[in-house]
Amino acid sequence: MVFLVEAGVYVRYEMIDTSAFQGKSAAYFTLGCKLNFSETSTFGRLLGEMGVRTVDKDADICIINTCSVTEVADHKCRQAIHRMVRNNPGAFVVVTGCCAQLKPETVARIDGVDLVLGANEKANLIQFLSEAWSGGKQDASLHIHHTVKTKDIKTFAPSCSRGNRTRYFLKVQDGCDYFCTYCTIPYARGFSRNPGIESLVAQARQAADEGGKEIVLTGVNIGDFGKTTGESFIDLVKALDGVEGISRYRISSIEPDLLDDGLIEYCAGSRAFMPHFHIPLQSGSDEVLRLMHRRYDSKLFAHKIELIKKVMPDAFIGVDVMVGTRGEKPELFEETYGFLKSLDVTQLHVFPYSERPGTAALKIPYVVSEQDKKARSKRLLDLSDEKTEAFYARHVGSEAEVLFEKATRGRAMHGFTRNYIRVELPSSPANESLDNQIVKVKLGGFNHDKTALKAIL
Repeated sequence: MVFLVEAGVYVRYEMIDTSAFQGKSAAYFTLGCKLNFSETSTFGRLLGEMGVRTVDKDADICIINTCSVTEVADHKCRQAIHRMVRNNPGAFVVVTGCCAQLKPETVARIDGVDLVLGANEKANLIQFLSEAWSGGKQDASLHIHHTVKTKDIKTFAPSCSRGNRTRYFLKVQDGCDYFCTYCTIPYARGFSRNPGIESLVAQARQAADEGGKEIVLTGVNIGDFGKTTGESFIDLVKALDGVEGISRYRISSIEPDLLDDGLIEYCAGSRAFMPHFHIPLQSGSDEVLRLMHRRYDSKLFAHKIELIKKVMPDAFIGVDVMVGTRGEKPELFEETYGFLKSLDVTQLHVFPYSERPGTAALKIPYVVSEQDKKARSKRLLDLSDEKTEAFYARHVGSEAEVLFEKATRGRAMHGFTRNYIRVELPSSPANESLDNQIVKVKLGGFNHDKTALKAIL
C-alpha cells in the first residue's frame, strides 16, 4: 500500500498486487541534495517492503534521482543514466528528481529509459511501476514520461529514512516560493508545501522506535514550513523536541530571513536541537544580493551570526556562498570576501555560478569569466579551510559526546559531536560495537588530513 500527503493529509491509495515485485532486485543512484538522498532511501524502503532486494548491478529495476541545480549536475545526470543502463542490461529504468521535472521529454528519449516521473508523480512510484509492468515491457525502452506544470505540483511525498547511515533524514517541507534570479528549483520542485506537525512527530517517533538517535530536518526551504497547514517552523521544532528517544536534531539549510531570533534562542536552551546551523548567504555584497532577488541584506545576516554566537558560543555555522554570478564585479567579490572573513563562521560551501536556461539572471549584462570563477572559488575555499581548522583547534583537549557511525571493515570509524566536529576512531572489532552509540570522548589532535579530530576513549 502506498501513501502520499496532500495539503498535510495522508491519502491512502489502492491496494497494489505485490506479487509482481517479489524476487526482483533494484539499484539506486542519487545526485544532489540531502533531500534527494532521503527520498531515494524512502523509495528503497518501500520497494524493500514489496520484496525487492537492493543490489549494485544486474538489477531488475533502476531508480535514478536527479539534480539540475547546475549545468554540471545535468551532465552528471546523463552520465549516471548511461552508466546504470549499461551496468543493468534489461532493467526497468526510472528517472525522477529535478532534471526529470524540468526536462521530461529530453530525459525520456535517452536510450534505456522506461519511465520519467516528475515532482508530482514520484510519490506514486510503486503505482506507476505496477501499472507499467502490467502491460509488460518489450525489448525496446518504453520512454514514458509523467509530469505536470509547476503550478500543479501539489503532492507531498513523505520521507523519513536513514538508508545505510546512522542519522535519519526527515523531510518536513518541499518546494520554494522565492524565485531567486539564478535558480530553477521552484520550477523543478513546485511551490512551498508541507505536511502537518502531527504526521511529522509520528514519523520521528517511528524513527526512535527503530533505534534512531539523530534526525536531520530536510526540505527545499524549511523555514517556510507551515504555509500549507497554518503552522510555523518553531512550533514544529518545539513539538519534535519532545519526542522521546531522539537525542539529536539538526536543522539543514535555512534562509537567514526565516531564521527567527526566537528560534535561535529556543535552540540554545533546547533538549535535543544541536548548536549547528547551515545558512545560505550566497553573497556578502548587498548589490549582488539585490541582483539575486535575495530577501535579506548583509546586515541582517551578520545579526543572525552574532546572535547565534552570543547564545551558543561553540555553535558550528556552515555558510553557502556563490561566486561568479552575473553582476559580481571584482570589487563586489572583494566585498563578499571581506564580509566572510569578518564573520565568526565555521565552514564555507562554495558554488561557482552556473547559468540555467529560463532564469532571470541571464538578463544581467556583466559576465564573470570561468577563470575568474575558479580563482574566486579557490580564495574562498582557502578561507573556509582556515576557519574550519581554527574552530576544530579550539576544541582539542576538551570532552565531547560523539554519535559514532559504523565504518567499512578495516576503516576508521567516524562520528560527530553536538556541534558537528567530525571525530575519528581507529578501526577495531571492539570499536564496531559503538555504532549508533553516543559516547563521551576526549578530543585529541587532528587526523592525518585534518578532516577530523582523533577520539581518545
